[in-house]
Amino acid sequence: MATVQPIRDIQLIEKMEHYLKRRSLRNWAMFVLGINTGLRISDILPLKVKDVRGKQFLTIKEQKTGKHKTIRLTPKLILCIDEYTAGMDDEDYLFPSQKGGRPISRIQGYRILKDAAEALGIEHCGTHTLRKTFGFHFYKQFRDVATLQEIFNHSSPSITLRYIGITQNTINAMLEDFALGQVD
Repeated sequence: MATVQPIRDIQLIEKMEHYLKRRSLRNWAMFVLGINTGLRISDILPLKVKDVRGKQFLTIKEQKTGKHKTIRLTPKLILCIDEYTAGMDDEDYLFPSQKGGRPISRIQGYRILKDAAEALGIEHCGTHTLRKTFGFHFYKQFRDVATLQEIFNHSSPSITLRYIGITQNTINAMLEDFALGQVD
């Protein structure tokens, strides 16, 4: 199984947003929430409208770790939430299944992202792509691996850098200009 990657190109992120939004506000909102919070898909899907509507902070208990986490919602994300949740009840699941009464499954979340990525020619995309995309761009903007490590609850900076693909990017860039021997 191939390791999923972050979406490194801002233009591809924007294309993914537009593609998803044209097809489904729910799928677009799931993508935007994921890339702007760095949460795992397992923590995003069970959210209810009341968890995010009218809030500046989202507080959850992480399913994987059992730890409580508070995330500041960005102005862009708040606008997305307002647009998406207009007309929804507070008790509604944020990302409801069409089957009713439940949120979409992790598998359905994966299919949504994979189908959109394939349509746009984005490789190595899955549910962790959302979290990795957040991490990659957070690191690129702030160069603060310690804070990102804390956000992701990783045990070391090297794990965080490897997770978001920075280590592989660095290796690839170094090897691009590396050569031994003569090439005729």
